[in-house]
Amino acid sequence: MDRRAAFVLFLPCKSLKIDAALRNMKPILLYITADSQDEAEAVSRALVQEGLAACVNILGGIQSFYRWKGEVRQGAEVALIAKTRADLIASVTDRVKSLHNYTCPCVVALPIAGGNLDFLDWIAAETRDAT
Repeated sequence: MDRRAAFVLFLPCKSLKIDAALRNMKPILLYITADSQDEAEAVSRALVQEGLAACVNILGGIQSFYRWKGEVRQGAEVALIAKTRADLIASVTDRVKSLHNYTCPCVVALPIAGGNLDFLDWIAAETRDAT
């Protein structure tokens, strides 16, 4: 990709509005893993139905290498990305833990630095108020 194309891709057309929206709403992505497609679908459906996420993408099967109880292990998992707000991280994490069969499920927040203002507004509109 040449420099001009890269510049255009990252130049926000409404930078002041996007910055203001991000400060007020703080949209985030949550990376979550599940041990099966069925569990991924159950978690995704619950988060969206309960207003904890506007959308959850199931990325499909991944191969994970991890250390657990002093041993290096390998296993198949399913990756999810939930679109939500920072003020809902604790509620989403609690809900994932209640649905998940892992003792220590992966739920990690990734900040959103910018993007389509209409999409970021949609995340806010489709998620419930934090309790």
